[in-house]
Order: sequence, then C-alpha cells, then structure tokens
Amino acid sequence: MDSTIEEKVLARIEANRDEIIAFLRGLLSFPSVTGDELEIQQFIARRLEIMGLEIDMWEPDLEELKRHPAYVAVERGYENRPNLVGKYSGTGGGRSLLFNGHVDVVPPGPLESWEHPPWAGEIAGDRIYGRGVSDMKGGVAAMTMAVEAVLAAGVKPQGDILLEYVMDEELSGNGTLACVMKGYRADAGICCETSSLSVQPACLGRIWFEIRIKGKPAGIQRRWEGVNAIEKGYMVVEAVSRLEAIRIDEISHPLYHDNRGAMPCMVGVFQSGSFPSSFPDTCLLQGSIASLPGEETAAVKRQFEEFITAFAATDPWLKDHPPEVIFSGYCGDPAEIPVDHPIVTTVSKMFNRVTGEKARITGREGAADIRYLIKYGDTPTVIFGPGLTEQMHAANEWANLDDLITAVKVLALTILQWCGWE
Repeated sequence: MDSTIEEKVLARIEANRDEIIAFLRGLLSFPSVTGDELEIQQFIARRLEIMGLEIDMWEPDLEELKRHPAYVAVERGYENRPNLVGKYSGTGGGRSLLFNGHVDVVPPGPLESWEHPPWAGEIAGDRIYGRGVSDMKGGVAAMTMAVEAVLAAGVKPQGDILLEYVMDEELSGNGTLACVMKGYRADAGICCETSSLSVQPACLGRIWFEIRIKGKPAGIQRRWEGVNAIEKGYMVVEAVSRLEAIRIDEISHPLYHDNRGAMPCMVGVFQSGSFPSSFPDTCLLQGSIASLPGEETAAVKRQFEEFITAFAATDPWLKDHPPEVIFSGYCGDPAEIPVDHPIVTTVSKMFNRVTGEKARITGREGAADIRYLIKYGDTPTVIFGPGLTEQMHAANEWANLDDLITAVKVLALTILQWCGWE
C-alpha cells in the first residue's frame, strides 16, 4: 500500500473527527425503533447523495420475501420502511466490497433508567450515549464515514463499494434478505455490528420459542383439586436451565471460549393467571436458545423439543398433559467463514496498522445478518464494528468515541487494501 495515500486518508479522518461524531449524533436523533425507519433512511440517503454515490431506496415486497426459505415471519409489512443501498462504481480491476448495517433499534424502555436521554446523543467524557449507539448506529456511522474519507481524499477505488442500510434487523433480518434477493453481492463483506473492535468471522444462531403449559382448573376455594400452572411453569423453566447447562458442557467451537456467555438457553417471559383471586390453569413461557456455528437449526429445535418432552414424562401431570413447544418469531442460523479468509486477514492487518495491536479474532456472541450474506448472497462476510457487545440493548447505552474513530480508520484502510485504487 502506498504509505502517502494511507497517511492522507488517516489524516483526513483525524482532522474530521468532530464531523464524524456529528454524523453519529445525527443518526442517534432519530427514534428508529423497528417499524419506524423511514426518516433515518432519508437522512442517510441525503448524505450518500452528497458523497456522489448511486442511491437505491425501495420498500421490500413482503409477499416476495415469503417465498424465500430464509424468510422470518413478521406481523407487519414494509410500507414506509425502505431499505437503502449506496453504490460507488469502481474504476475497474479491483475487488468489490460490501458494507452492511441495520438502522433499526430496540425500544429504549423506561426513560427513568437513562442518565442521558436516549435520542440526544449526549457526550460525557470519552463516551457517547443513546439508544442504538452501540447496536449499531456507531457501526453505521463508521462504514459511511470510512467511504466518505477515502473519496474525499481524492482516492478512486478500483473495486465497487456497496453500503447497505437495512431495516427490521432486530425482529427478523428480512432487510438484509431483501438486499440479497435484489442481487446485491460482492467479493467480500464487512458487517459493522457490535464487535468491541474484535474481528469476528462467525456469529451465533438464535431461535425464539414458546412453551404452553396447561394445568387443571379449579375454584380458589377448592384449589387443591386443581393443578397450578404457575407451579408447573416453574418446573419447565428449571428444565430449560438444565438443557442450557448440558449444551454449555457438551458443545464447543474454537472461536467461542466462554460457552456460558455464548450459549444462553433461557426463558425471558413468564405469563400465567388472569386475576389475583382466580386459580391459574394456563402458563405461557417465551425465551430463546443460541446455536453455535456448525449446528443445524432444525437439529437444535429437535433437541429442545425432545428434552422438554422427556422432562414432562417424569411428572405425573405433565406426562399426560405435555407442554406444547412452538418456535415462533426470530430464527437466525449461525454462520461463519474461515479465520484465514482474505477479508478476515485484511481487516486484521489494517487494525494492527492503525492501533499497533494484534487484532482479536473471536466469534460474535449474538446473531447477525451475515448468515444471509454468506449462505444466500455469495458474499463471505466478517463482523467488525465499534459498538460494545455488552452494551447491546442496554439501558443508558453508550459507545467509546475513540473506538468510533479507530473503526473508521480501519475500514478506510481496508477499502484501500481490498479494492485497490487508481
């Protein structure tokens, strides 16, 4: 790599630090909770137009998505919820590179839990606060500003560059699936999800489940004649915890060194009863189970169902009234590319060049849209972003400003190295 060009791009990023942070604050000002992504997409599109990129903004066709085997069922369609892709057409002769990021965020929850308003992008010390700043508007800002820095420095990359801004990642991933179905692909991809600046060639799968439990109705005055669904529900919760312990002990992957953090299998919602003075005879449990790369989603589902069935057979009531297991809502496959894939080694080398430190190669402790890009989009994709993994969906969510600038520099140098330039 020409050190003069490299130094010119890095110097521009450093000189425009305030502008990069201001762009992130602009992203944070939009309450783009899943389902309300239009305005933030329009904001980004205006920036891409200023950068001189070709713009493609469209509302994915729900009926068309339903025909794809990777479609995740959703309750509402995509009217006024566009995807956005910005394209830089290279001069020719270089490798193409795709960046992927989602613009939707989870709800902020109770505002009293926030020390800083969730949509203000307030800065305190070296941290910036806001809903989605780690997951993943920091990554969206980094990939946008990296491309802007390269182009503004007068560099003309040889390979095409695609910037994907997708909606509905938090509930389905159908936004990225729609990009794949529209034909967007590249020689390699970088998903700028939360990675704490680790280089991550793999992500977990995530499967949402429901367990419906029936007790025996009874009047509260003769409650001993009934079967309390709350009590049976607690027993099933304990069974789910036992399955988690078994999976943590028996399954492994070289990129995941802490199975306890990587492989949650837990109940997150417990609903039972309808009135304080009525006997509870039904119970609904909702939760999720994680899968490691190399596991088949269908096999993990079978293991879960068989374990709950086997547990129910040990209980006098449940063996004749087995819980009903339903897989509903989010379902994402695990995914990975080889740790020695050229895009992994390129990002790792650029991280070392920027920071002087050896890149951490890990697996992401969460699901990610790379599953679509790798399996269906013919785009081997690695995860690298400035967001903190432990800040995903957290109250008072924050990210480190120095990490943001570091990510922009690493991504910019990766563009130069991967795509080449005139």
